[in-house]
Formats: sequence, C-alpha cells, structure tokens
Amino acid sequence: MTALAAVLALLLLPLSGTATAADRPSVRLSTSQAGTGGSITVTGSGWRPHTLLMLLICGQSVPSRGVVGGTNSCANADGRAVTTDARGRFGKKLPVAEPPVPCPCVVHVATATGAAAEADAIFQVAGHAVEPLPAEPAGGRLSVLTDTRLDGSSGLLTWFGAPPARTLVFTVGNVGTSAVKNPVFHIGTSHGVFAPQWEEQQWRGTIQPGRKAQIRLPVELPGGAHGDYTVSLKYGGKVLAEQPWGVGRPWGVTLFWILACLVVPAALFRAGMAVVDRVGPRRPRGVRHRGLRLPPLALRLPGSHTPARTPSPTTTLPWFTPDSDPGTAGRLSAPHDDSPTSPTAPTRKGPM
Repeated sequence: MTALAAVLALLLLPLSGTATAADRPSVRLSTSQAGTGGSITVTGSGWRPHTLLMLLICGQSVPSRGVVGGTNSCANADGRAVTTDARGRFGKKLPVAEPPVPCPCVVHVATATGAAAEADAIFQVAGHAVEPLPAEPAGGRLSVLTDTRLDGSSGLLTWFGAPPARTLVFTVGNVGTSAVKNPVFHIGTSHGVFAPQWEEQQWRGTIQPGRKAQIRLPVELPGGAHGDYTVSLKYGGKVLAEQPWGVGRPWGVTLFWILACLVVPAALFRAGMAVVDRVGPRRPRGVRHRGLRLPPLALRLPGSHTPARTPSPTTTLPWFTPDSDPGTAGRLSAPHDDSPTSPTAPTRKGPM
C-alpha cells in the first residue's frame, strides 16, 4: 500500500504543477526585437476576467528581478491599456519606444485596478544602449506571504463626516540572507483612477532570515471621504499588495444640512418678529385688536339694575326760558317800591 501511494503521488505532482503554471499570468510577444517607430503584438492569458491592464516597455529589467527602477524606467508616454475578456485573455498592439534607461528591456504588463498581478517578457529595442544591471543589494528581502486584509469598522462619527480608519494586516517573510530590522513601508490610498497618495510608516521589530511576521499598519482617509478606494503596500520601491476598500457616504452630513436649511430660516423669522414687537408702538393692555370705537349707549333695558342717568341740574328744557318759567316767576321778578327791602324807598326817622 505504501508503494502504491508513492506511485500515485509521483503521477499527480506533474499534473498539479502544470495546472498551477497554466493559471499564472503570462505574456507573449509577436517578435523579440524591433526598432523605434515600429510596433509589436502583445498577447496574454491566465489573467483575471475583465481586468484593466497596462502595457509598457521598460529598461534595466529582467523577468527574474522585475522592473528595477519602477515605472520611472519605462516609456510611459507610449504605453497602452487593454481589458481582458471573460477567459482572462487579451491581445494588443504596442508601439516600440526607447525607455529612459538602457536595456536589457522587457515588455511589462501589470494590473491597473484590483489585486496586484504582473508579468514580463524579454524584448530588445534595436539601436538602444545596453548596460549591465546594477548589483542586487545583499541583505534581507521581504515578501508578502498571505493575502492582505483591512480590519475595523466605521462608527457613528464617521457617519457624520469623521475620517474613516482601518488597519492593514498582512504577513511578510524574510527571503534574504540577513535580518531586517525596523522595516519602512509605504501605504498608498487611491480613489478611482487617480494615483495613490503614499505615506511612510515604520514597523518596529526584527525579522530574521527565513522567518515571518504579521504586521499591522493604520490607514486613514480624509474626512468626508466616500466611494471605492484602493490601499496599496510598497516596500523597497515595489508594490507588494493591494486591497480594495469601499467607503459609505456620510449621510449624517446631508441630514445636518437639511435640518440647518429648515431651522435657521425659522430662527431668523422669530428673531425678526421679536425685534418688530420691541421697536413698534405699544398697545394698551388687554386690547388685542385696533378698530373703530363706538360711543357707549346710555340705554337701560327692562329688568336691568343699572341706574338711569339723571339730567344735569343746569339742563333747561327747550320750550321754557328763564323768564317764563312758572316755578321761578316770583323769585326772579323785579323788586316793588312798597317792598320793605327795596333799596329805593328811603327810611324816615323821627316822630310821625
């Protein structure tokens, strides 16, 4: 039974290796050499379906080391973009242009969005200078071993526009020959098709050769950020991993402005009415409405206990005059001569 298991294992190993190699992104060129002004056809397979790719001719590069100087070593102005089909394949014509650094050169294909993936094919630009590659620095080299992830969640303050924050978690291994102490990483955040904004972060610790370590680095976006973002991890000038991040819209800010548009006008109206009441003329107490005042009627209804108004003592009826009033005729007539109190009758004294 042991011998049979060993034979089956030997038969399955090549099949597994072939399937893995077939699933890896690959690039093929219609020709391995061409001069400036011409074009070549670049085809590929094994890529993710419906993925946007960038095609560039880069100098100072070999497939085993990748693009040494990054995209600064590539002819970026003459690059092309292509989208893979449903089976992860593509085909695109690429104009031949001289890169800004000497050859050896490659045609570099890399994903523009989503998870990072890349592949290179050796290419020679006819007439372009060729120089040896710079010596690879000895020492420790870090490589991402597992998929990255973003830990954390949004709180109530984020709903009102606070900066969204997460923690980028990934595991790296030291594939070099010496220890790596306090490595410095670059965390980049990009929104849509815009270039990432890089921020330098240092991890405190030492990773020995052949060892691995889990690293956690904070990531924060500007206040009010929302939409689809991509978090990139770069070390030693090379992008090691990318992680998508969907940020929800801060609806609390929208609700705040809606309430402000309703409350502020109402408060201003009330303040204006208070000023008008303070500055305007004062009204008598108990009177709410101003209108035409009618004279009071001196009427007494039957059964009413209101006393009737009596005429004034000086009131004179219109059909009587002071001289013809019978009640005052004797009192108001002129004095007679025989009246004892008449001032015109002299008083005689002495014997009669």
